[in-house]
Amino acid sequence: MAHRIRFGAEATEIARKLAVGIAEQADDRDRDRRPPAAELAELSDSGLLGITVPARHGGAEVSLAVLTEVFRTLAAADASLAQIPQSHFVFLDALRRQGTREQQAQYFARALDGARFANAQTERGGRTVTDDATTLRRSGRGRYVLDGVKYYSTGALFADVLVVRAVLPDEPPLPDGSPPKALAYIDRDTRGVVVEDDWDGMGQRTTASGTVRLDRVRVHPNEIIPYNPLFEGPTTYGARAQVLHAALDAGIARGALAAAVTAAGRARPWFESDADTAAGDPLLVQRAGELELTVRGAEALLREAAETIDAAERAPSADATARASIATAAAKVATGRAALEASSALFELGGTRSAAGALNLSRYWRDARTHTLHDPERWKVQHIGRWLLTGTPPPRHGQL
Repeated sequence: MAHRIRFGAEATEIARKLAVGIAEQADDRDRDRRPPAAELAELSDSGLLGITVPARHGGAEVSLAVLTEVFRTLAAADASLAQIPQSHFVFLDALRRQGTREQQAQYFARALDGARFANAQTERGGRTVTDDATTLRRSGRGRYVLDGVKYYSTGALFADVLVVRAVLPDEPPLPDGSPPKALAYIDRDTRGVVVEDDWDGMGQRTTASGTVRLDRVRVHPNEIIPYNPLFEGPTTYGARAQVLHAALDAGIARGALAAAVTAAGRARPWFESDADTAAGDPLLVQRAGELELTVRGAEALLREAAETIDAAERAPSADATARASIATAAAKVATGRAALEASSALFELGGTRSAAGALNLSRYWRDARTHTLHDPERWKVQHIGRWLLTGTPPPRHGQL
C-alpha cells in the first residue's frame, strides 16, 4: 500500500528525499542501460503518483505548481526516471475531464495505491505524429477489440495500466471527416499485449520507451474514454502535459549545472588567469554566472507557466486558457534551451578531464538533446510571436 500524501508541501519534501537516492546510481543506470525497476517501486510506494487525484476521491489534489516542482526535482537527479511518470499524470488528468464516475473511482483508487499508468500513443507510419492507424472496433457482446503497434511508449515496460490512443472506425466521423478517437485504459498483462524493450536512443536511455504491440486485445467499454472532447472548448489539457516536459528540461539544466560546479572543482586553472583554482579564473566565473542566469530564468518561466495554468483552471475562459498555453510555450522553449546550454557548457567549466568516459557527464547533454526533440520549439516560438503581434490564440491540441 502506497503512502497517502495529504499536502503539497509534503509532496515536494518527499520528492527531494527520493531524489537523493535516485541520483546515487543514475550514472550507472545510464551507462549500463539498466531499467530503474527498484527506483520506480520506491516512487510508487512514496505516494507521489497519487498527488493529483481529486480530493473527493481521497487525493491531495495538489496544484500544478507543486507537481512541476516534483518533476523538476526528480529530473535534476535522473531525467530518464522522471520522464516515466509524465504520461501517468496526463492520463489521470484525462480521466478527471472525461471519465465517468465509475471510471474515476476505479482508476484514481489504483493511482493512490501506487499503480503506474503509461502511454501507448505514437505511431511511425502516419504522415505526422497525430495520425493513428491503431483501431478500436466493436465486437460481439458490447465489447471492443484493439489492434495496432505503438512506439516510443515511455514507461510501458513498468506499467500497471497502458493507455492506448486509437481511432474508432465504426463511429460516425467528426465534422472534418476524420474518425473519432478514444483512449483505452488496459491492464499491462491483458492477453494480446506485448511490450518490447527495444528503445535505443542515445539519451533518456532508461525510460523503457519501447514498442507496444496490440493483437486483438479485448477491451471493455468501461475501459474507454473519448479523446476528441478533450480539446473542445477552452482547455488546459495540452498545457498541463507540456509544462511537465518543461519541468523535465528545467531539471536537466539544474542537474547539469550542479555537475558543472563539481567538475570545475576538479579542474585546473588556465595558466594565463594567474588564479590558484579553476573557480578563481575570472572568465570561467563569468561563464558560470551567465549559465546560472539562464537556468534561473528558465525556472522562473516554468513557475509562471504552472501558476498561469492553475489560475486558468480556477476561472476557465478562452482568454485564460490561451494565456496558459502561451506561458507554457515560453517555459518549454526557455527550459529546453537552458538544458542544452548548461549540459554543453558543463564541459567548458570542467575542462578536458570532464570529457573522460568514466565520468559519463555526457548523459546530461544526451538526455537534454533527446528530450528536447519531443516537441519542436520552433512552432512554440511561432505561436508566441502571433499572440504578441496580433493576439492570435494558439491552437488546441496536446502540444500546447
